Amino acid sequence: MKRAIIALFALWMAAFSSQLFAEELIVYSGRSDKFIKPVIKAFTKETGIKVVLHTGSSTALLNKLNLEAERTKADLYISNDAGNLQKGTEFKLFQPMDDKMVKVIPANFRAKDNSWVGLSARARVLVVSTKDKSADFVKSVFDLADPRLKGKLGITHSSNESYIAGVTVYLRANNEKVIKSWLNGMKTNVGSSVFNKHSKIVKAVANGRKSIGLVNHYYIYRHLAKHPDAPIKVVLPDQRKDDMGVAWNVAGVAIVKHSSKKKAAQQLVEFMVSEAGQKLFAEVNQEYPTRPGVPAAEKVPTRASYKVADVPMTDLGEYRSATLDIIEAVGMP
Repeated sequence: MKRAIIALFALWMAAFSSQLFAEELIVYSGRSDKFIKPVIKAFTKETGIKVVLHTGSSTALLNKLNLEAERTKADLYISNDAGNLQKGTEFKLFQPMDDKMVKVIPANFRAKDNSWVGLSARARVLVVSTKDKSADFVKSVFDLADPRLKGKLGITHSSNESYIAGVTVYLRANNEKVIKSWLNGMKTNVGSSVFNKHSKIVKAVANGRKSIGLVNHYYIYRHLAKHPDAPIKVVLPDQRKDDMGVAWNVAGVAIVKHSSKKKAAQQLVEFMVSEAGQKLFAEVNQEYPTRPGVPAAEKVPTRASYKVADVPMTDLGEYRSATLDIIEAVGMP
């Protein structure tokens, strides 16, 4: 009898432990913690499901996921770049999600088979000094190759994921010859002086060390929130009649193919694409929610107020290799 009770207790403990384990999700996250933790915190508060973030480079984490294969402990993968998400789809690392769950996000912001879904969007814009008028002639990103900007231009290094994604959008809207000429012009203008963070470009323009920079929009609005009198302005490039429009990219999420916690993983995705989750991306991160009807932060230009390049986010993965080949051929720093 005693042995039977002990055995039953052991089985109960095993089941209880298994249940606890099932309520903890491991996420490989290519986003800075400050961008994703507010959403994770709200999700855990609502559902009781704990989320452990393993944070790093989106590309490095995707490679790790690929190497681990069925041995991975990851349940979800979050990338700050649609290119890596699409590559994950090509590597067959993700499991397609139910269309009913993700259809609230437009088709051009998710994989064709719903193996990943975009959560928040950002625009590639220009931060321009309001004191130094030498860059006021710039109307297009392609004007950044103009010799008048030599020593005055701020860009990130060419391995930056947003940089690569932006070049891919410009490549899809133009041709290889145009892109190579543009990159060579920017290379001459910056020399070997490039930045490792967009926030540093914004600061450099605000401090007068640079006249203009190419950055993701939210870095400018975050800087202005802290320094409302900073002598900088946002310029939305390529808005003339025949111009391509502003390049967009999305951060997004996928459920890992080998995850054993599909139900809990789906709950996290559902929360992220819900109105509540999308509002957090807008309010906390100054990003554009991908769910229609959820507005961007008050000071950020509305999506409908300017032209966006007509390039599906899946292209950022499908044409990533071609982009990298061009960047390498030019020898961008």
